[in-house]
Amino acid sequence: MKIKSIETIQLKEFPLIIWVQINTDNGFTGLGETFFAPNAVSEIIHNILSPLLINNNPLDIENHWRNMFEMTNAFGYAGAEARAISAIDIALWDIAGQVAKQPIYNLLGGKCREKIRTYNTAGQYGENTDSIDAILSPVKLANSLMDEGINAMKWAYTDHFADQTRGNYISDEDLNLLVKPIKKIRKEIGYNFEIANDGHGRWNLSSAIKIGKALDQYNILWQEELIKPVNIENHIKLADEIESPVCVSERLISKYQFRDYLKNGAIEIVMPDLIWTGGITETKKISTLAETEQLPVAPHDMTGPVNIFACAHISMNIPNALIMETCRAFYNQNGWYNKIIDQNIEVKDGYLLAPKGFGLGTRLKKDIFNRDDIIYKITDFNSGHLHWGGFKSNLFEVVTKNGKKSVKRKL
Repeated sequence: MKIKSIETIQLKEFPLIIWVQINTDNGFTGLGETFFAPNAVSEIIHNILSPLLINNNPLDIENHWRNMFEMTNAFGYAGAEARAISAIDIALWDIAGQVAKQPIYNLLGGKCREKIRTYNTAGQYGENTDSIDAILSPVKLANSLMDEGINAMKWAYTDHFADQTRGNYISDEDLNLLVKPIKKIRKEIGYNFEIANDGHGRWNLSSAIKIGKALDQYNILWQEELIKPVNIENHIKLADEIESPVCVSERLISKYQFRDYLKNGAIEIVMPDLIWTGGITETKKISTLAETEQLPVAPHDMTGPVNIFACAHISMNIPNALIMETCRAFYNQNGWYNKIIDQNIEVKDGYLLAPKGFGLGTRLKKDIFNRDDIIYKITDFNSGHLHWGGFKSNLFEVVTKNGKKSVKRKL
């Protein structure tokens, strides 16, 4: 079995998402996805990574990951390159599951659970108003979630105030406005509903500490990215100053970046973004690193449907999974996931259920390829093997004489 072609699919309706399909010569198709800068991701896939994959066995996932990482690490891996690797990696795992006639979590070592608790991030699509209600009608939102069995939610309560000063200062007056929606939930519903805050890395350290301390009295589930994950020492200071767990972070790419934060105690809840940090292969390893530090993992989401399926497999498999992020505005009956995939995720009584079927457990709908807003590219030829650094050296050759190898400069 060999990889025959690699496709990228974009839809102008969802301009930040790109899907990847890997096709084999014996009829299997694996599906992957990533988010942000899709044109750059597409170029990386078709011009840099495809030559490493086409005509090779798709089941050699670990080898492919290493080859792709070493190629992109030559010029900086932690951007569109890592997102491209992530999407390809998911698609390769999807193929492996189909070939083995098993869900991906069984290939990772089997299930630790049949379902995982989920929290709702207050996104918005169509007639859904969760993101507005999170600020203006927080009790209404919390009650509607609890009616569905969901007893936790997250929103970026601090973003509006960061806009005013670029996160360099927050006044007491603004701080009182910031806590108002959370205070309402606590007053009307109590503490049997959990709330997390996402700071999107927009605050300086002193403001982050001030915000964290102000929200501590409301028993926050976690403080996510109050500061950018670019300074380990400041994350340790933040964790020391506030009571809520410090959650880090979808912006850390690969086990290498997570390692230093984990080793230095700068994380209390580990939140890898599977479609940014390196796919299923790397997220499994990051989760194992977190397990060695006795830390929980809460995978990041707020993107497309393939990510949710991939995260569901990770969440069923790893022993230290805490909770899974979902956005009901996206996955519910009137959400946009149903436009894209033939099988949607199942959320029941506040839990994300284990995917069914082989591989990921879902496919792109066939009618996507008939849409007027599709941007489709395919690489279906062997463009030659690229060596580390993206080039073949023509300056040296290995010669053998009397059974001994040596390197000499070509004339």
